[in-house]
Amino acid sequence: MSISRISLYHLETLLWIDRLGTFSAAAERLNTTQPAVSARMRELEQRMGATLFRRDGRGMSLTAAGRKLVRDCDPLLRDMQRALLGSGGFAEASGVVRIGAGEIAAASCLPPFVAALKDQMPGVGLEIEIDLTANLIQQLLTGRTDIAFAAGPVAHPALKTRPIGEVALVWLASPATAAAFAEGREGALVPVWSLASHSPIHGRMREAIRSSRIAQKSLNLCNNARMMIDIARAGGGVGIFPEPMVRGAMAEGALVELAGLPALAPVEFQVAMRVADTEPVLTRIFDEAAQLRIAGANLTPVNDGASG
Repeated sequence: MSISRISLYHLETLLWIDRLGTFSAAAERLNTTQPAVSARMRELEQRMGATLFRRDGRGMSLTAAGRKLVRDCDPLLRDMQRALLGSGGFAEASGVVRIGAGEIAAASCLPPFVAALKDQMPGVGLEIEIDLTANLIQQLLTGRTDIAFAAGPVAHPALKTRPIGEVALVWLASPATAAAFAEGREGALVPVWSLASHSPIHGRMREAIRSSRIAQKSLNLCNNARMMIDIARAGGGVGIFPEPMVRGAMAEGALVELAGLPALAPVEFQVAMRVADTEPVLTRIFDEAAQLRIAGANLTPVNDGASG
C-alpha cells in the first residue's frame, strides 16, 4: 500500500460516494464528472491494494474494506476541516453550498438570511433553487441540494430538521370582489384559487373551501403563489394566501381579508439537511438557519457569526 500516493481528494470522493449512494451524485456534489470520480476510485483501490467496491451489474456497493475506510476516515477529514477553519475562521471558508427553498420561504426569510451568510462567508458560493417541497426533499436526499427550507412536517431517517416557525394563511380578494362576496351577489361566479395539489398546503386549502359557503364554486389551481396574488389583485377571484407574501398588498388595500370564512391553521416550516453531512460549513449554515423565525419580525440569523 502506497500511503504517500493517497490524496485528500481520493478520500473526500469516497466519503461523498458513501453519503450520496452513487458515483454520479458524488460527481455533481464535487463539481466534477462521473469518469473523474471513477478514475479517483480506481487509483485509490490500486494504492490501497484493496477492493473497495463490489460491482454488481450496473450497481456498486462498498465492500467491508471500503466501509471500514469510510468509518475511519470520516472523523479524520472532519477534524482536518475544523482545524483549517479554526486558523482562518468561517470568513476564510470556500466551496459551493446549494440551498433549496419553497416560494413562501424565499419570499420571507431567505433574502436577509442569504445576505447575512455572504457577509459571514464571502468565499462560499451559494446556488439557490426555488421549488416545491416534494422536489426539494428529493433533491436533498440525492445530494443535489445541501440545505432546504420546506413546508413541514418533514420526516425522513436520512434527514435532520429544525422548526423555523409558522406562516398564517388568510382568505383574501380585491376590494370589489370582497364586497360582491359579502353581499352574496354573483356568488356562483366567484372563482376560488388554491395552490396546486402537489403543494403541502393544498390539502388544508381544500378542506377549508369544502367547509365554507363557497364550497360549490369553481376551484382553480396554480403552482405559483405570486401568480395567484396577482390574479386576486386584478379581481380574478378569492384566494387563500400565505400572510408574509401579501403583507404589502394588504397594507396598500389592494387585497382585503374576507369575513365569515373558516379559520385556517398555520403552516409549519422547517430547515433540513442530511444527517450524513458533517462538513463544518454546512453544519454552521444549518445552525444559523435553525435560528430563523419565518413569520417573525426578526428575519435574520440571531448568531453574529463570531463563535465556532
